[in-house]
Amino acid sequence: MIQILFSDRIRQVAPDLQVIAISARCSNPATPDTLWDEITEECNRIASKYKIEEIKLRPGIAATRAAYKVLGKEPNRYRPSSEAMCRRIVNGKGLYRLTALIDIINLVSIRSGYSIGGFDADRIVGDSLTLDAGNHDDVFCGIGRGPLNIEGLPVYRDEIGGIGTPTSDEERTKLTPDTTNLLMLINIYGKEAEIDATLDLTISLLEKYAALESVEAYLVNASDGQRSKLR
Repeated sequence: MIQILFSDRIRQVAPDLQVIAISARCSNPATPDTLWDEITEECNRIASKYKIEEIKLRPGIAATRAAYKVLGKEPNRYRPSSEAMCRRIVNGKGLYRLTALIDIINLVSIRSGYSIGGFDADRIVGDSLTLDAGNHDDVFCGIGRGPLNIEGLPVYRDEIGGIGTPTSDEERTKLTPDTTNLLMLINIYGKEAEIDATLDLTISLLEKYAALESVEAYLVNASDGQRSKLR
């Protein structure tokens, strides 16, 4: 399991941050109809439950936005991914159908309210990631977005550079149909869905749709860096 570290700046800004780190051997096929049916059902639930102005008030989303503001980032311009997806749903635009791993992550994210990073662990350089604030000179190519200004965004870095923010992940470590080694980071800036329920949902979906072979999961606290094994 790749070690998750936190900078002093992140500890100051988000002392209550917890991260569920999941390492899994699995596959990443095309999204089957049964998974897409589950996503459609969740989209319908969200569309019926929330008005557009209420999405940013979900606890997990609100706390992520608060961290952005303290770091100097405007969350209405750089929305956390969980918020952006829920806004698409409520606006009637729906979600894109991609691959099983990506759509599993999206389903867990919109249900829990947590922004989630999904990475091909074989493309991560080094044995640790550090969550820090983005800098002005950081080079970051967001997936499907091109160059992204990550100054003031929380960003996970490996030995080469940034690979993931709550707004977007980076092209270099993105999930592809060839991915067999998944690292999934569920970022809990503010508590919404229960940790055990979120982990159980994630593993259940990986078992059903991504041919899960093995899994490890830890809960890591930003305040002291302590981690406890969940699975």
